[in-house]
Amino acid sequence: MNAIREVRVGGAAPYTIHIGPGLLEDGARLAATVRGRHALLLSDSQVAPLYAARVEAALRAARPELELATHVMPAGERHKTLAGFAAAIEALATLGATRDATVFALGGGVVGDLAGFAAACWMRGVDCVQLPTTLLAMVDSSVGGKTAVDIPQGKNLVGAFHPPRAVLADTTALRTLPARELRAGLAEVVKYGCIRDRDFFAWLEQAHPALLAGDDAALATAIARSCEHKAAIVERDPLEKGERALLNLGHTFGHAIEAEQGYASTDGGALNHGEAVAVGMVLAARLSTRLGLAPEADTARLEALLRACGLPVALPAGLAPEALLARMRLDKKNLAGQLRLVLWRGIGRAEVVPGVDEARVLEVLREG
Repeated sequence: MNAIREVRVGGAAPYTIHIGPGLLEDGARLAATVRGRHALLLSDSQVAPLYAARVEAALRAARPELELATHVMPAGERHKTLAGFAAAIEALATLGATRDATVFALGGGVVGDLAGFAAACWMRGVDCVQLPTTLLAMVDSSVGGKTAVDIPQGKNLVGAFHPPRAVLADTTALRTLPARELRAGLAEVVKYGCIRDRDFFAWLEQAHPALLAGDDAALATAIARSCEHKAAIVERDPLEKGERALLNLGHTFGHAIEAEQGYASTDGGALNHGEAVAVGMVLAARLSTRLGLAPEADTARLEALLRACGLPVALPAGLAPEALLARMRLDKKNLAGQLRLVLWRGIGRAEVVPGVDEARVLEVLREG
């Protein structure tokens, strides 16, 4: 059996990210994260039929006395709402969850965000264990403790910082991941090369065929390397007061795209989160070049890598640049009513740039 890799996240609330195959059926490792006698397994209608029974069986075998309930939410970003949060809170109330309860978040980023927020709020905070089943969640949303739900005005505007008690990233779950979702996760992997690791970016330029083919070793390397970068940043800046904002490269543009599409179903042609971030990173890179911060050749390399990963690099048709800019004004990084964007000085050198001229942003949005 392949060894389980571990990445330690330090700081005031330290925890370990476990990466490897078979973790969703590892009852001893799952049970070791539970401090009390109540646990809520929160999943969605796509993931629960695949993995919920396995997790439940593993937990019950390891902890027969555990009072375990399962709550299944509808799948999709459009259900990451205050109503969905209320339903999760009701499930905790029905369980009679006490202060030492544990919420297991089994699914992608939507499940992880909503379950984490519910855990943060129930009795002012109970444990949350992240069980990510998508590449995107494994390398990004499950790590760092940012939890939230969406409202019509924007993405992730209502939430809390609530670090998980542990993260168990079972790489075998990626075998059932649709190809489009695997590609979406690669956008967040590429992001780490963009913001701080030029060598990793170069490795991705060579390794992306193996990643797209689902090669276990390549995926484990990409996940571990990404988590190591995020862990180091989160440890230094847990509440996003400075450096952690770099993790949002492309996200201000990407979130605006998602919100303007109304978090619509991707079946209807809307971009998913990873695809929106891919477009957002390209727009941020183009803006950086326009502002004289970065060489155009690095933007070309980014576009080429994202295309090779099967990701979009241009705005979808039908989105008004002015409407996207209005969405961007609601971004949480903005200060004193001015845009504050994550841009770069080339591959591996991202930085936060305050007071970005909206006219220049609009130019880039109009070019698409």
